[in-house]
Amino acid sequence: MLITSIKKHKTAILTLQFLHKLNKPKHEKVQDKPKTKGKIMAETYRKEIVQRITKNLLDVQLLRLVQAQPLWGYRIKKKVETDLHIKLRHSALYPMLNFLERKGFLTSQKQHQGGRTRKVYTITKNGKEYLQSYYGILKEQLEEKNFK
Repeated sequence: MLITSIKKHKTAILTLQFLHKLNKPKHEKVQDKPKTKGKIMAETYRKEIVQRITKNLLDVQLLRLVQAQPLWGYRIKKKVETDLHIKLRHSALYPMLNFLERKGFLTSQKQHQGGRTRKVYTITKNGKEYLQSYYGILKEQLEEKNFK
């Protein structure tokens, strides 16, 4: 079932990385030009695709974020909203974090900071292996030449 889930979303990670690179602000001055209908449609499609990938692969996205650095729930929510421009509801985030913890892909530890207690998530060896399996399948699918 895990492999089926991974295969279902084969190119999503690489697509998100590509789209994320496109979305980064450039440090050069760009003159404001009126947008053509094609550019507006491309932006609309891009936004829709990013939202679909993030919603369908929320588990992978969360593992990728936590792999970069240990994070707590609210910080994860804000990173998804700022980096991917997706509004992530608590009702989607926390059940998924709990699921990933039950599966052994994440661990959590309570940390006290400034009078608050935060549950900080860290990726496990199994979580890293899951991501590597996912990346391997994506790579295989992108390199496959049977599609013409």
